[in-house]
Amino acid sequence: MNFAADHQRIEPIGRRNPQPRAVAQALLDGFNRHYALFRYGAQRAKALFESGNWRGIQQLSSERIEYYDTRVRECTALLGTALKGSEISHPLSPEPGHGLNPGQIAFWQDVKSDFVSLLSGHRQPECAETFFNSVSCRVLHRDYFHNDFLFVRPAVATEYLDSKLPSYRVYYPSREGLEVSLIRMIADFGLAAPFLDLPADARKLARLALRRLRSALPRGAGRRIAADCQIHVLNSLFFRNKGAYAVGRLINQGATHPFAIALLRTPSGHIQLDALLHTPDDLSTLFSFARAYFLVDMETPAAYVGFLSSLLPRKPKAELYSAIGLQKQGKTLFYRDFLHHLAHSHDDFEMAPGIQGLVMTVFTLPSYPYVFKLIRDRIAKDGMDHATVRRKYQMVKKHDRVGRMADTWEYSQVALPRARFSDALLAALREQVPSLIEEQDEAIVLRHVYIERRMTPLNIYLAHASDAVLEAAVKQYGNAIRELAAANIFPGDMLYKNFGVTRLGRVVFYDYDEIQRMTEMQFRRIPPAPNPEAEMSNEPWYPVGPNDVFPEEFRVFLLGDPRVRAAFLKYHAELLDADWWQACRDRAAQGRIEDIFPYENDRRLHINTPAPQSH
Repeated sequence: MNFAADHQRIEPIGRRNPQPRAVAQALLDGFNRHYALFRYGAQRAKALFESGNWRGIQQLSSERIEYYDTRVRECTALLGTALKGSEISHPLSPEPGHGLNPGQIAFWQDVKSDFVSLLSGHRQPECAETFFNSVSCRVLHRDYFHNDFLFVRPAVATEYLDSKLPSYRVYYPSREGLEVSLIRMIADFGLAAPFLDLPADARKLARLALRRLRSALPRGAGRRIAADCQIHVLNSLFFRNKGAYAVGRLINQGATHPFAIALLRTPSGHIQLDALLHTPDDLSTLFSFARAYFLVDMETPAAYVGFLSSLLPRKPKAELYSAIGLQKQGKTLFYRDFLHHLAHSHDDFEMAPGIQGLVMTVFTLPSYPYVFKLIRDRIAKDGMDHATVRRKYQMVKKHDRVGRMADTWEYSQVALPRARFSDALLAALREQVPSLIEEQDEAIVLRHVYIERRMTPLNIYLAHASDAVLEAAVKQYGNAIRELAAANIFPGDMLYKNFGVTRLGRVVFYDYDEIQRMTEMQFRRIPPAPNPEAEMSNEPWYPVGPNDVFPEEFRVFLLGDPRVRAAFLKYHAELLDADWWQACRDRAAQGRIEDIFPYENDRRLHINTPAPQSH
């Protein structure tokens, strides 16, 4: 399907008298095509789940990352062709010595105004505004990057926006019983695959839900389903890897109880309810920034995000938009939130705590829970350059992150107030990343930057941990390495400084410049030394290929601390064994997709069934 061919009607843009409304319509057409393909991908995910095509779901998730930028490029090219030779042409730069062209100012202000009028009745206006920004930023000079020409602030309110069919369904357990409500709720998703035993699963689910209600209510409240009891569940299932999730809330006696129900497909082709996630931490883990984006079919994403915010009030809407696959809208909301925070705070940017790496310069704003990462001009690693680092980060963006790799937002031309930069930080930026900063009178412009959630570096966490806390963290660290390996990711540099600890105590990897696929590696044992002299030499007595790894060497640079060594050997001694790594590599090479789900075994309904790996 050719985008440009579908929009020949906008040809009148590009002659002597271009029309702002035609440009606005072309921009909206470009977004509408993107969102139609986005929804089609989520609809495909349902069919892939029903058939158990896990490789297809992973491929779809990876490919969908590119959808948005592809549509932006198409629309930019279309406008460039249409405007070429017109009186407007591309306002790529202000006229030398004259500032912005008055005719161009009026034209592009009219484009924005007409675009807003076209959004009347639109179901994704906030995402359409972001698409408008993405294309306009490729067409306009940076001097136009403010609210007169772009949507720095939203123009269309979405707070009470909903789809033609309401975004969530409602069930009344007080009328029909909790089991019947749960059966109808799950059946109404219309999965085209048989259930193994939906009534039995619903009974187990109802018992767990009632137990949860009784524990949450005071004794004097009756501790039972009340007359006002309702179940609200979002219309679409959330698909990711091998799982599908029904996301909703149970309202009883005025209290709201968020939940998610995990559905799995058994090897026999049946659907089974696998787990009930019912605590704030359960839901936060499900929607973590360290996981791949969900595939979910939404006519009105703002309604879904509003619903999810009622379940996860601590999680920023920017992260929720990203979690449901609209990461560009997540970027837009993050930047708006960040500008708002800058206007209402006074602390300075400073170097991030921890050991500075050889590849990235990292700074932070102490009052804001994110870090800013810039690729150094001179990278002290052989074969490493800016292009390689960017490829690694894009690889992570498109890969299944299994809850163990932090998501990042990538920005260009970010202007930050110069007065908020400490002298020490400015000196470090001038020395380490001069090509990526532009110093203006009142701003420091970052030409390219990655922004990600701030975590406590694991090396700092371990240094201040009690014995029990340290043991739990080392166990988490080893589990992170195991699950990355199961997902066909070899971290490369496994030093503790490259891992962070989240609010929930989970260990997450965040240094991507040396990652490779497991299938690219060769895991070997060190052969015996031919003589004592060879063993004492600083040079290896055996050939070493570029992707050879000797896991027994991990002991030298990971286990110097006696407390860490004891905990590591207690839980993860096999990570020092080349055979364990080679077996993981072989499974990945065979195309196996391991069972790694975002909940613990105590959340599962079927204790005797094979347990998924928890992460």
